[in-house]
Amino acid sequence: MIKKKLIDLYPYRLDTDKPEYLLLRRSAAHIYAGQWRMIGGKVRENEMYWQAALRELKEETGLTPETLWVIPGVNQFYEPKTDQIHTIPAFAARLSPGSIITLDAEHSEFDWFPIEKAIKMILWPEQVRLLQLTDHILTSSKILDDWLVSIY
Repeated sequence: MIKKKLIDLYPYRLDTDKPEYLLLRRSAAHIYAGQWRMIGGKVRENEMYWQAALRELKEETGLTPETLWVIPGVNQFYEPKTDQIHTIPAFAARLSPGSIITLDAEHSEFDWFPIEKAIKMILWPEQVRLLQLTDHILTSSKILDDWLVSIY
């Protein structure tokens, strides 16, 4: 069995004094139906992880970020159906405050949430941890140059 390569992407905007996080609600006909989630997806053949993150953002929202950076942590979990352990790099994408979102068919709605509400909406503990890490970096630390992905 070929191991899946996956990415997680945490979009945010800095429209107020605190970051707000974009979560998308999965459509009824798709995996994770009804769940509020950040963006995730599969890496295609000959595609780098960061390229997959940009592509998934574009496909799922119609947007291109102002800034893309690597979150210094990974989402790791075991999938019993495939008997695989997934180690998934995580990215954060700063979106323009006035961004107009166009959802794809995988999602039924979207909304922006402050960290306190966003972590209650996400069901996967590792994704909650990564969202909290992202918020910590945005509110009390600095995005290191080493984490920035040159997308232009």
